[in-house]
Parts: sequence; structure tokens; C-alpha cells
Amino acid sequence: MDKKTQDGSRGPRHRSLPPAVGLLLSMALMNALLYLCLDWFFVAPPRSSPVSTHCPYGHFRMAQMKNCSPWLSCEELRTEVRPLKRIGEGAVKRVFLSEWKERKVALSRLTSLEMKDDFLHGLRMLKSLQSKHVVTLLGYCEDDSTILTEYHPLGSLSNLEETLNLSKYQNVNTWQHRLQLAVDYVSIIDYLHHSPLGTLVMCDSSDLSKTLSQYLLTSNFSLVVNDLDALPLVNRSSGALVKCGHRELHGDFVAPEQLWPYGEDTPFDDDLMPPYDEKIDIWKIPDVSSFLLGHVEGSDMVRFHLFDIHKACKSQTPAERPTAQDILDTYKKVLNLLRDSVMSQTREML
Repeated sequence: MDKKTQDGSRGPRHRSLPPAVGLLLSMALMNALLYLCLDWFFVAPPRSSPVSTHCPYGHFRMAQMKNCSPWLSCEELRTEVRPLKRIGEGAVKRVFLSEWKERKVALSRLTSLEMKDDFLHGLRMLKSLQSKHVVTLLGYCEDDSTILTEYHPLGSLSNLEETLNLSKYQNVNTWQHRLQLAVDYVSIIDYLHHSPLGTLVMCDSSDLSKTLSQYLLTSNFSLVVNDLDALPLVNRSSGALVKCGHRELHGDFVAPEQLWPYGEDTPFDDDLMPPYDEKIDIWKIPDVSSFLLGHVEGSDMVRFHLFDIHKACKSQTPAERPTAQDILDTYKKVLNLLRDSVMSQTREML
């Protein structure tokens, strides 16, 4: 009797899964996680997505600021901004790492009065071109010849290799992220060529080093243009073209039309030098992009896919070169194509 009661009190037996089924479920879960990781790595590079910094004209907002603030006035720059140390110097400006309300900022001061026209031109450009492509203007004082902008601790694009060689940035030292930097660079050129002011030419670009120094690398590994002191306007309706400076230029980095066309026997004369248009920027894009791509695994594959558009950029005839928008479209197409291809091949291996 007791035995029957004990047998009757037993519940239904729990049947364990066969080991093979458990293994298959584990592999399926691992594959799902790997797919998610691949999507994150290949489709969405790990850039932060800050809140939109768009503010009305005459206002700014930096990271961790909830509201837009008016550009700082002369009085505010004099009393609220504390210079800490000099971090850069060019022909037009000296730049100081400074502090404003416990935030690091960049304070630029005019180097000499003879460069004031260039300084004021750069300020006008900064005020007029505020966008995601341009460093954020925080304030200025024409009386003191000072400009305050957002500080980017990674510095100019010239420091790219040194930055990516640091151990903490190894995860972004890939062809995907480097090509995205090239996309950013061409996006800036395209913005300048279609700016609210008209077609602007990046004249501070007589060699690669000088060109790279005009751009800043942000903390989320995107680019902004920083130096706008030499941005002449092409006005096709009036037939106005540009000339970058008043001295003779040399070398292969500058476009052919920027070189003295009358031979070594004729001394250089700026009055006789023919002007040119924004296609000089197009000529330089392959060289800047090659620097950005570096020599990491996969960069040669990217160069192969960009060969045709880069060859067109180097046309001796300016009118035959593609537009910045054409190049930008090609860069984005190649980036998406190669990312999809690598992701597909990796998934097939799983």
C-alpha cells in the first residue's frame, strides 16, 4: 500500500535534451551573437552619436551642454577664458589650450598685424560656415584679434598615424574606419564647393603636410575643417577665378594649373599667372586619401576599387576631373560594397 502511494505521488519525468541537440542550440546562439557583432563592426563603425549640435546663427553648443549659448563676447573672452599653454602656431594665428567654465577650449590669437586681413577672413568664414563639417565657433573679439573654438585633443590630421599606433585606438586602425575618414574629407571639400557663400577653394594646401594641418580629428574619429584663413570664392557668373597666394608653387602635389606655365627662362610674375577654379582641390584628393588609408590590411583592396575615380582626379584638364560629389558618391559606394562583401564572406565561414 505504501509503495503504491509513493509511486502515485511521482510527477512527470523531465526528459533531458540529447547532447547533440544542446550543441546545435549553443552553436546557433553563438552564430546569432557573431552576426550581431559583425553588423556592429562592419555596418555601423563605433562612432558615438552625440545629440545634434545645431544651433541658431550666433549660438553654439558643445558636448554635454543641454542648451545653445550665444557666442562669447569680448568681455566674456577677457574675463572667463583662461589660457593654459600654447599648442600650435601658424603664419596667421597662435593657438592656446585654454579653459572656459571647466571646459577645455582653443583660443586663437593673431600673430602679427600684417596678417590681420587673413585672420578676419578666417573669422568670417567660421561664422558663415558653421556646420557639422566645420569646427565649432564659441566666440570672438575683433578688437583683441581673438577667436575661441571647440578643442579637439587628438589634434590635427597630421597626427593620424601616431594616434592610431596607440594601443587604445588599435580597434579603429582598420581599412573601414580609414576609408570613413576619407569620406569625411571629401564631404568637407564637397561642402566648401557648395557652401552657403558659393564655391570656395581650399588654398592652404600647397603640400600634403600643410593640407592635413587644416583638419582636426575629433574624439569619435570624424573630421572637421579648422583653418579657413585662405578660402577664396570662385564666381562663375562674373567669371572670377582664384589664385592661391602670390608666390610660385612647385611640386606634384599641387594641380598642374597652379604651376608657372611659361618655363624656367621666364621669371615668375604673379600678374601673368593664370587663375584657376575649385578643380585644384579635386587633383589633391587621391594623395590625401592615400595617406588616410595608410598601409593596414585591406587598404590596397580599397585603393584598387578607387583606382578609376582617382585616375580621373589626376586629369591634366581641369574640366575633365570629377566633382567632389562624384567622388563622394564613389567612396560611399565602395565603402558599402566592401563592407557587405567582407561581412558576407565572414558569415559563410561560420
